[in-house]
Amino acid sequence: MARKDLIERSLSCRYLAAHCYIKQGRYEQALSILGDENPTHLITSSHNARRKLAHVNGNPSRHVTLRNGKTSHRSDRIEYSEERERDREQEKGIKFQAAMCYLRGLCFAKRNAFDRARECYKDAVRIDVQCFEAFDQLMKNSFMSPAEELAFLEELDFESVQHDDPSVAQEAAHFTKLLYTTRLSKYASPTALSDATETLSTHYNLADNPDLLLTRAEVLYTQCRFHEALAITSSILNSQTATPIDSSSSAPGMASSLGHNPTLYPLHLACLYETSSHNTLFLLSHTLSQHAPHEPYTYLAIGTYYLSTNRISEARRFFSKASLMDPHSSAAWIGFAHTFAAEGEHDQAIAAYSTAARLFQGSHLPQLFLGMQHLALNNMQLALEYCVAAYEMSSGTTHTGEGFDPAKVLGGITGGDPLVLNELGVILYHQSNLQVAVKLFRQSLALAGELGCSPTAWVATRANLAHALRRLGRLDEALAEFDECLRTITGGSLFNPADDRRIELYNAGPSTLADTARSGGSGAVAGYDDRNLIGSIHTSRGLVLLSMSNRTHEAVLALHEAVRVLGGDASGGGVASTLLGRAVEIWAMEEGGEEGTMAQELGTPHATQSPRRRRRFGNGNEGRATRANDDMSTGRKVELGLDEAADEVLGAALSSTLPQGR
Repeated sequence: MARKDLIERSLSCRYLAAHCYIKQGRYEQALSILGDENPTHLITSSHNARRKLAHVNGNPSRHVTLRNGKTSHRSDRIEYSEERERDREQEKGIKFQAAMCYLRGLCFAKRNAFDRARECYKDAVRIDVQCFEAFDQLMKNSFMSPAEELAFLEELDFESVQHDDPSVAQEAAHFTKLLYTTRLSKYASPTALSDATETLSTHYNLADNPDLLLTRAEVLYTQCRFHEALAITSSILNSQTATPIDSSSSAPGMASSLGHNPTLYPLHLACLYETSSHNTLFLLSHTLSQHAPHEPYTYLAIGTYYLSTNRISEARRFFSKASLMDPHSSAAWIGFAHTFAAEGEHDQAIAAYSTAARLFQGSHLPQLFLGMQHLALNNMQLALEYCVAAYEMSSGTTHTGEGFDPAKVLGGITGGDPLVLNELGVILYHQSNLQVAVKLFRQSLALAGELGCSPTAWVATRANLAHALRRLGRLDEALAEFDECLRTITGGSLFNPADDRRIELYNAGPSTLADTARSGGSGAVAGYDDRNLIGSIHTSRGLVLLSMSNRTHEAVLALHEAVRVLGGDASGGGVASTLLGRAVEIWAMEEGGEEGTMAQELGTPHATQSPRRRRRFGNGNEGRATRANDDMSTGRKVELGLDEAADEVLGAALSSTLPQGR
């Protein structure tokens, strides 16, 4: 090609040469052939040329009537045919120019010039709306925020889509737009996404299409419906549409796990992690390591398995290898950062999340994780700034002026990640802005409901709301929220030990108000098991009941249930047992001398009471004699004692809470 100067004379040869250089990893040579500038002048002219070609295709023969009543001569038809051929050549040239814009974007991305790569990809789709490869790069690498994605989609000229049959060209344009809509952020416009998915499934009979199934699984994952998402990703893996890499020597039943779209594996691995499918994770990792050792998702699978078994150092090593093999793998970078967060290495985690934020500028998740890390470090102002940035990215809103305006956030939320609102509520709670914190917690729960999220995934947010109401003195409302927490977790599937630690879509689990108050805690993201979650809610109920008048008996029962669920006893350590002891003392004073009977009922014999409690109670007469004075100060003493540890109650009760992972 160089000898005959075909690269300069032919667009197709230039494209082919650049593509060969890129496949060889010689990006500088490819860029020297492609050039640095995009042919932006084609954005408008390409649309006009396509419409002209569509008009020509719709009118294959043009008849011109002469004065004598005869049609035009044959030369006119030949001239018109030549014009149509020129238009077709122009159409091919436009496609090659768009494809070269796409290749130019790949080269810039490899040089870490992400801003220029983004513009190249956008120009490629603007020139040729059917250049799906460029659109796919924009979406999977999060080059744009959800709001920018929506705006860009509306900017595209889908009417320029061509079809052999002009009568169905308009439907082809509509079909293309629907396909592109399914690739948008799952937070940007859930209604549009749902409508597009439904139309493609029913009207176009694509319900079993793997790409559409993958979109459904991603939506379910963002809704914390992990088992349903796993069922879909497993069905895709078990389908026969994949091309196994080496199925002849693969393990029985695992050949179907090979050869699928690489974008499927991170989501499938995340679903396995969330559902604690350790054995399946191990088997899949082993199979991929044997038959796909050169694929980045293989090492992502191994790292996910080690993270799920709490072998953090091994997980970090494999996440690092996956990120080196594919520097643009968001799953690998986020997983790598999670390993530092899991060990409480906040500085290293912040550095890793900052790198992810630079690589994936349109994703709100790195900003959210940075906010969580600063929240764990008690850097409230930085945590607020990062979480506000995450909110703006996920919802597509912006605030003007200095600082954070809660009223604007609460004014009209139309989308976004509910977790961001939870984190903002936690920050404002610690800043004693309780009224706004309550509104943010309520808005987070409402938005989660609109998105169809699993209620059990947001029990922590509801518990946060209840604690904020308790501090405001709205005890009846707080008690109602804690009761709703219990109804939710006992009426559906409970949290598993690996909950709230995402690998691919990374929707971090809600921070509890105790997460940042625990000394030595590993961060804002905590995992729960069902026993500790239920025990913590009973403890919180007892705390509220103990603060209410004439509800001490109920407080004793709630705290006794908490101690039972948590596996302790009334004389052991822990917040629940400490509160139970205090509740028994208050109840004894209220009942006047019945403390011995109550203690025996609660499993705490009177003879084993601590010296402090024996001095406090003495004999029955002494207790009655001091009852009046004690009653005057009991309320204030309890209030002070409980408020000092209020932020630590939920976290301390979760004795087996796992370290942060997401």
